[in-house]
Amino acid sequence: MTASSHPVLPDERLAAGAARLAIRHRGRFSPETVQRLLVDSYTRLAVHAHVRTHLVVLAERFAAESLDALAHATNPAAGSGRPRVLFVCSHSAGRSQMAVALLAHRAGDDVAVSSAGTHPASAVDPQVLQVLTESGGPLDEVYPKPLTDEVVQGADIVNTMGCGDGCPVLPGHRYLDWPVPEPDGAPIAVVRDIRDAIDTHITALLTELGAGPIRSPAVA
Repeated sequence: MTASSHPVLPDERLAAGAARLAIRHRGRFSPETVQRLLVDSYTRLAVHAHVRTHLVVLAERFAAESLDALAHATNPAAGSGRPRVLFVCSHSAGRSQMAVALLAHRAGDDVAVSSAGTHPASAVDPQVLQVLTESGGPLDEVYPKPLTDEVVQGADIVNTMGCGDGCPVLPGHRYLDWPVPEPDGAPIAVVRDIRDAIDTHITALLTELGAGPIRSPAVA
């Protein structure tokens, strides 16, 4: 990604985030490239995921995730060496959000994890948030995100979760598919069962990856 000039910021509050990200990626990406991706993240969240609350904050987080993924795709040896796992579902509001929160909780800093949706919803399902809160996982990164080239290219493992023909396919990537039910509209007991089924898959994945000390599975 290259740019000859800074793109216009759609919200002046993005300037501080652009400066932070430019410092973080100094020597890797130009400030123009960082700002362009931040503006793109803001626009995608506003238009495709229909995010309205905390849009500036989430745009910076989304841009940071995309920049890290792009850096990994460009030069994997220059990064932390952590495997990058991307969970993709249709709406980025249920299954992929549970998977990313549970894996992040259990693997800590040993695995970089992202989520995305082919048709992202405007918010995460409230019952999904409830069962994740019960499991003790972090919720900072739990918000619907659109699928982008950067996060797909930067993933070592792309894990699809029911997005069908809309799921990405790129040569050279490893693909997994976890056939778990859609939690949208299900009773809370069923959502807990779905969470625990995902957690069982995560246990197997962490064992295979050999990722550091593994925290205990989610407890209902």
